[in-house]
Amino acid sequence: MIEVKQLTKEFSIAKDKKLTVLKDINLVIEDRDIFGIIGMSGAGKSTFIRCLNLLEKPTKGSILIDGVDITRKRGRQLLILRKQIGMIFQNFNLLMQKNVSRNIAFGLEITKARYFKIPGMSGREYEELGYFKKRSLKKKEIERRVDELLKLVDLEDKKYEYPSKLSGGQRQRVAIARALATYPSILLCDEATSALDSRTTESILKLLKKINEETGVTIVMITHEMNVVQKICNKVAVLDKSEIVASGYTKEVFGDTSSEIVAQLLGGEEA
Repeated sequence: MIEVKQLTKEFSIAKDKKLTVLKDINLVIEDRDIFGIIGMSGAGKSTFIRCLNLLEKPTKGSILIDGVDITRKRGRQLLILRKQIGMIFQNFNLLMQKNVSRNIAFGLEITKARYFKIPGMSGREYEELGYFKKRSLKKKEIERRVDELLKLVDLEDKKYEYPSKLSGGQRQRVAIARALATYPSILLCDEATSALDSRTTESILKLLKKINEETGVTIVMITHEMNVVQKICNKVAVLDKSEIVASGYTKEVFGDTSSEIVAQLLGGEEA
């Protein structure tokens, strides 16, 4: 569960002058939710999602993941917590000089062997292994995990291809697999379908829904595409002028005809 309490984010724009991008945000995102964050341009959507993994440090407030306030964590503790949070982006952010397999494996490769978790082996058993044995097991586990994820995102035949040879939808599938490599409990999606055509968007949404159902990962999506929210999100929050003005089950929020901002968003205005 993600609990956001009185979250405020300010940026200094001049001497003694600040810009408030998020103001007193309170929100609960339950385990296994596919939760949409929507709003007009400048509402604070991107800043909000970057606060969830502390790419942006909140000015005030707290963010609790399974009861742990991540805003109080530093150094190694924060790095360990961040492994629970995967993220995918609008422009994929793949490493163009690495093939599909190496892109997916990247997060696992940079994890130090002493922090590597081998399924079925206790922490004590792993710590008692010698350095080279740990290295060998890590390599085997990375290969196994990459193959597992390639199957999940239906790219088994693209394992050794490079991103330049892939379509936009295939690149996003690689990005999704990479984000899932470290077994996160939360997946953040920053306009994950905005660069894709409608048919490819549909396939990516089906994939995200499948991942949510099969792995139980909680998905938080920011998007300006109302059809995306309506198709995949069970809950939604509406940001307007740095504050949450509506939140709840998607059908209920979108069915509130008295909300001017919801009417504007559903009317197709730029979000």
